[in-house]
Amino acid sequence: MTRTTQITILVVLFALLALFYQGLWGDPRHIPPVLVDTPAPVFKGPDVESGELLSSERYKGKVIVVNFWASWCQECKVEHENLLRLYDEFKDHPEFVMLGINYQDEIPKARAYLQRYGSSFPHMQDVKGALAIDFGVYGVPETFVIDKQGIIRHKWIGPIVDNVYANLTQNVLTPLLQRADTQVRPYDPTT
Repeated sequence: MTRTTQITILVVLFALLALFYQGLWGDPRHIPPVLVDTPAPVFKGPDVESGELLSSERYKGKVIVVNFWASWCQECKVEHENLLRLYDEFKDHPEFVMLGINYQDEIPKARAYLQRYGSSFPHMQDVKGALAIDFGVYGVPETFVIDKQGIIRHKWIGPIVDNVYANLTQNVLTPLLQRADTQVRPYDPTT
């Protein structure tokens, strides 16, 4: 075996070992947010409770929190109280909007869920799952923050609880609502 072949084999083995190590010790929940810093899709659909047509066009120039949820989702139930708290904390800001998007659910079950757990902000029905596809949703719950210019600035996969809630309120929403040109720091769950 030539020296060049030996070196090539060592380099390949080292690269495979590095990949294996990253897979073992990396965060299995981390999925790169490919839509962050891109324009948010324009979306519309019927309100879960009233049937009234809701549209993102109505909220242009505002910071929009979009939360995908379902009545059958256990983690959605875990985060729901925090979503109500989040809305209560920012609802008086004139440039803040919060929308729930009900995903792959039956309307009677979604309405019962909202009646049982509370509803203080509008919830849109994703009739055919097209909104979830447009947003690149992997599952529920997932939360997006859209800035005043219509750009997705933040995405979180999983429930909004504990440090995630604090990060969303302090490092994402507050800066976006204070100034239009504020850059949002990405959330690092290891800090």
